[in-house]
Amino acid sequence: MKSTGVVRRVDELGRIVIPIELRNKLGIVEKDPLEIYVDGSNIVLKKFETNCVFCGSSKKLVEYQDKLVCSKCIKKLTSLSSSED
Repeated sequence: MKSTGVVRRVDELGRIVIPIELRNKLGIVEKDPLEIYVDGSNIVLKKFETNCVFCGSSKKLVEYQDKLVCSKCIKKLTSLSSSED
């Protein structure tokens, strides 16, 4: 992990402010969802993006039975089912 040199204090409600420079660099805007991970003793924030359940792609997603699948994986699945016929 690369240090930014920025230190922020946690307020009485447990909040921290992410500096505008970091938000701009990472494309985080107001109301964007962030995922929170724990990695050992580290807290990791990641911009939340929905991804394909098979390949992890975040482009051209379609919802199928409450899961997101990208168009490339849909084509692969379709070719699998038609090859079984």
